[in-house]
Amino acid sequence: MVQTTVRKAPKGRGARSNATGRYEPHVAEAMDDGWTSDDAEVAPLRTEQLIERPRTIISKNTSPDVGFDRSINPYKGCEHGCIYCYARPSHAWMGLSPGLDFESRIFVKPDAARLLERELAHPKYVCKRIHVGGNTDPYQPVEDERQTTRSLLQVMQRFNQPFSLITKSFRVTRDLDILGPMGRENLAQVFVSITTLDRSLARTMEPRASTPERRLEAIKRLSDAGVPVGVGFAPVIPGLNDHELEDVLKAAARAGATRAMYVTLRLPLEIKDLFREWLEDARPDRARRVMSLIRQTRGGKDYDADWSQRMKGTGPVAQLIATRYRAAAKRYGLDTPQPLLDITRFKVPPEFRPQMDLFDGT
Repeated sequence: MVQTTVRKAPKGRGARSNATGRYEPHVAEAMDDGWTSDDAEVAPLRTEQLIERPRTIISKNTSPDVGFDRSINPYKGCEHGCIYCYARPSHAWMGLSPGLDFESRIFVKPDAARLLERELAHPKYVCKRIHVGGNTDPYQPVEDERQTTRSLLQVMQRFNQPFSLITKSFRVTRDLDILGPMGRENLAQVFVSITTLDRSLARTMEPRASTPERRLEAIKRLSDAGVPVGVGFAPVIPGLNDHELEDVLKAAARAGATRAMYVTLRLPLEIKDLFREWLEDARPDRARRVMSLIRQTRGGKDYDADWSQRMKGTGPVAQLIATRYRAAAKRYGLDTPQPLLDITRFKVPPEFRPQMDLFDGT
């Protein structure tokens, strides 16, 4: 049972929770992200779910610096509200704001699992690793209700479809019954993103993501279950969180992480203005210095989209970050190459094969 921290009684109510009745077939549990009444309150923001019915669920890309060529994003928009999120500009394509709309108007995909079944069962499908959550977090709060991510993992488990995923949420531990067996069979791997160990900074910069402590706990639980798990120190923001690089990697290694990665902050399109606005409000004493250091990693600009350097940046500041990262990763045993997942075990279940395949003896 996940314990829930109650901040205050709902007005006009006696009960402090909304437990599921004992005759119901499913039990709904509140997910504790680790925040308590001692932390700063987050302003209320109503989340609106918008239905999207795409024709396909597997997205493909040809970017040589991404690390995967196919991915699934269960949701568009993200309730975590990370101010630096590179996915924010995608909401502009929907006629919505990359600002608050991105955090509060979430596109859900009720047909996601059915679409994945259809695509994996297609006679021309060629199995490769699928990355889950390459754009927005697959375990954001709306997942508690929709369970779209879980339904997708269930499909991939039936097909022995290898996958990786990345998240900032302790919610990932809910699916250990799938991640554990698939991880032990070299069919799944997980990265947990930890940007800071400072609760105050995390609260304002990533307001609805799990606390840093809960993310470390997620790494431990995944590791204990046999899931290959890594830590993502992303993004590195020079002058704001870069001093924590070694501490984050050390804490993650102690929790059970066996590999690591990092990305230097990038500010494409609308993000540069959103980030600068947040920085001047949340950290006014550092704002000018932070922006100056960011520009020093981008050739004097807020952002450089050149794919050959957009993930790490260039110049002395970026080089120093890279040097420190390599040393820390080696020191804490996080520099092992990421193993290739097993694609040889992929198999279309009998119920998804053409009818005549039932008689061919396979």
